[in-house]
Amino acid sequence: MLHRKEVRPRAKYAVIHRHRNEYPVSVMCRFFQVSRSGYYEFVHRLGRPEKDAALAEIIAEQRERSFHTYGYRRMWLVLEKQGIHRNPKTILRIMEKYGLLSEIRRRRKWVNLGQQVHKYENLLNRQFYADRPNSKWVTDISYIHTKQGVLYLSMIRDLYDNSIVAYKTGTQQTVNLVLDTIRLAMRRGKRGPLQSCTSTATGGFSILPKRTLT
Repeated sequence: MLHRKEVRPRAKYAVIHRHRNEYPVSVMCRFFQVSRSGYYEFVHRLGRPEKDAALAEIIAEQRERSFHTYGYRRMWLVLEKQGIHRNPKTILRIMEKYGLLSEIRRRRKWVNLGQQVHKYENLLNRQFYADRPNSKWVTDISYIHTKQGVLYLSMIRDLYDNSIVAYKTGTQQTVNLVLDTIRLAMRRGKRGPLQSCTSTATGGFSILPKRTLT
């Protein structure tokens, strides 16, 4: 499990920019322990023309055609055939920079849970309004491309004011990542047992505690 300080500022800025219409920028900057001036400098750089952007677009198109399976060596060969001559290390650098590296597919292990799956009543039922703090929580999972691979960010926010209650990061999108986030939120909020924890259509969870803080 990765901790907050291990995530590079650029990755944090990318998450903040992605969710800028959902949460206040100032709140997210405090949460991720980065400066607002640094974030706005990151946004300013996004508007600048990138010298590698044109080639990255060609690589991205080839990546889609290969179903994300081409590494930088094979991508270099494809570009050579198209008359685009670059050093293989340049191709690797651009693919790392724009998150275009091939995806390693691992064989999934399927487990038949049978009757073990318990279905909880959906008490939230799309009622996303909360009239007091800590009465309704929802989760969200985002992913960030880094040089080390994909980083998954699991967050819990309070529907009362959209504040971030807790977050966890990991290199795999698993149920444990979400459960660890819930446990951290419970410790920070000093909550009692959950009344309901139901899955949503977006792959997250809605959470209702039995008792709330006032």
